[in-house]
Amino acid sequence: MQQARSSSKRTAVRDVHSTAIAADLETEIVTGVIGAGSRLDEQSLTQRFGVSRTPVREALHILVARSLAERLPYRGVVVADITRERIEQMFEAMGEVEALCGRFAAERMTIGERGRLDELHKHMSDIATNGTSADYEAANTDFHAMIYAGTRNEDIEGLADTLRLKLAPFRKTQLQSPDRMARSNEEHTAIVSAILEKNTKAAERALRRHLVRAAREVLSRMK
Repeated sequence: MQQARSSSKRTAVRDVHSTAIAADLETEIVTGVIGAGSRLDEQSLTQRFGVSRTPVREALHILVARSLAERLPYRGVVVADITRERIEQMFEAMGEVEALCGRFAAERMTIGERGRLDELHKHMSDIATNGTSADYEAANTDFHAMIYAGTRNEDIEGLADTLRLKLAPFRKTQLQSPDRMARSNEEHTAIVSAILEKNTKAAERALRRHLVRAAREVLSRMK
């Protein structure tokens, strides 16, 4: 029993390390500190972060899963060439999937779920005024996850989660501006209102517009 607890604790610590390493590398890739074509060498990264190879390998797996890096024969893991066109494509796909989620959520969410979404939105309004971008980003993830779950369709929810993970590094950077946080929160107001009123078409339109504006903010920051 003690051995099992120790093993579980080591796994949890390793997961924290790999997630933190992936987050640092994501930021550097998105901001251009690590350029396209750069090799992400395991040994160099273990020395940089002061960890074993296992969490580094898991961090690299996260980057590959999010299309920020790719595994190439004889080269290992290399930073992907993330063009404006590629980002536009991902946001376009995410916009359509989120619009679909909004339509289903407006129709299928329970009264309790709508109430919790409304409460979270009010909390996010406070964060947008007095909090940090990191706090808003965390709440924003929960906000969209509630809408995905509200579709009552596991396949659509899974697709939305997958696309969101790929876009997460870019969506995170666009929320670092206080002005963008405020605008995002205003857009959420339209989304929540439509869902509370069971207005499926309005929810669909509001979420599609929300993603278009997020994409515009991300693309405006690119060189």
